[in-house]
Amino acid sequence: MRKTQIRDSEIDKLFERVQKRQYRNYLSRMRLMRIRGFRETEITFDFPVTALVGPNGSGKTTVLGSAALIYGGVKPRRFFAKSGRYDESMQNWRVEYDLIDKNQSSATISRTASYLKAKWNRDAVEREVLVFGVTRTLPASERKELSRCISGDFEGVSEANFSPDVITAVERILGKEATNYLKIDADIEGKVSIFAARSGKTGEPANESYSEFHFGAGEASVIRIVSKIESAEPGALILIEELENGLHPVATQRLVEYLVDVARRKSAQIIFTTHSNDAISPLPTNAVWAVYRGKVSQGKLDVATLRTLTGEIDARLAIFTEDAFGELVADVTLRAYTSSRNLDRASIEIHQLNGAANARDQMRYHNKSPIRRFPAIALLDGDKNGEAGYEPQSVPKIEPETGVSDVAYIPGSVMPEAYILEKIIENIDEGNILGKLTVALQLDTPMQARVREVIIERSMTNRERHLVFSQIGEDLDFLSEHVVQRAFVSTWAYAFPEDIQSIWEPCHNLLPRFSG
Repeated sequence: MRKTQIRDSEIDKLFERVQKRQYRNYLSRMRLMRIRGFRETEITFDFPVTALVGPNGSGKTTVLGSAALIYGGVKPRRFFAKSGRYDESMQNWRVEYDLIDKNQSSATISRTASYLKAKWNRDAVEREVLVFGVTRTLPASERKELSRCISGDFEGVSEANFSPDVITAVERILGKEATNYLKIDADIEGKVSIFAARSGKTGEPANESYSEFHFGAGEASVIRIVSKIESAEPGALILIEELENGLHPVATQRLVEYLVDVARRKSAQIIFTTHSNDAISPLPTNAVWAVYRGKVSQGKLDVATLRTLTGEIDARLAIFTEDAFGELVADVTLRAYTSSRNLDRASIEIHQLNGAANARDQMRYHNKSPIRRFPAIALLDGDKNGEAGYEPQSVPKIEPETGVSDVAYIPGSVMPEAYILEKIIENIDEGNILGKLTVALQLDTPMQARVREVIIERSMTNRERHLVFSQIGEDLDFLSEHVVQRAFVSTWAYAFPEDIQSIWEPCHNLLPRFSG
């Protein structure tokens, strides 16, 4: 679920603009045929703001630089410099593009950039491209071009206040007043400039003014990004490396929300790299591409999930689920299953993905990796049991060959929320299930009759089982959905051990054991 102030209707309109090709300039698709670690890898830009997420060294900057490569204003060496004979691997690098450039054609046009005979050959397109590299967050005192500004008698050639649009955007992102920021040019051409903040109102003495040399890194970065974007022409391509550098998580999310607004107002296209979940939280899932070891995957992946996929987590087993409820089911049932079997629950990483196909595909990619450090399992909803393409396989290179299924299923042939709710209702008067559920809901024992009444009523009136636990919580004095979900799953898991055994028994030899 997106956590943002951006309305779904705004997101839908931006998707529609891309689908209807309502742009003068737009990069629609890119195929990395051969460049660095990528081979025949395709990326589509279905939303005008695209996040590239992945661990260090995963290839995010390669994708970002490839997007810039086809535009004439960006020098290839900005992202793909060659160091003589030490970079002979660049020979035959090739990237293919489908893009919109209505200055040339009303139809989608195809272009290619390739490295042949010691130089780049590009059928370049003209478009304004802004590139914000990681050096933007370097302290001003470490930036060589600003050395001329370090002296007791420095005075700029000119001073300018920022426009109202820049001030408003900076204030929303940083959460502080920005009316007194200045841009100071150090030379007549305006090639070197520095920021300053002036205390008090314009025209009053500036005894407490301070320059960019005393700004926070994130503060200067936001001002620089916003001021240049607001000055850009409509339809520009904006590329940002490590968007969250120097920023508080809240400011990171607000910056992405600003970029979505820029895409709407200025018909701009933005691509950024990030390690931050806060940066991807405002975006729809199709606006996010996970990048790792020459592979890409469209859809949101939690950053911790990526670290697991790439072996950066010290785990002994990874479990991928379809969604957050599946993650909860995996956690609770594993605790119940491992508690009496000398199994090490603490060394198992659980991650929710976006749907059954993603969970299966990421699990299989992980298990086939020649450098994997631990196996992975996909826990899928019961409606996938028996469906073509979701059949379990044995995890390769694991002994013994029994009990090593790479797919586990939640019981039932319906969504797990429905199965667990109905199992509880069918047996609510057996084995003190009602009493245990009431306690798990953090309610007093005398509330049992009310709990029973609410559950039965909601089971009959609810039309969407994904919402049923939220609705039960509302009826029981506004309990949180998470409390209700965990109460039902925990009560079910410990009341019906045969269900739990049916989940984990097919892959029990993959579950890590305590040593000794």
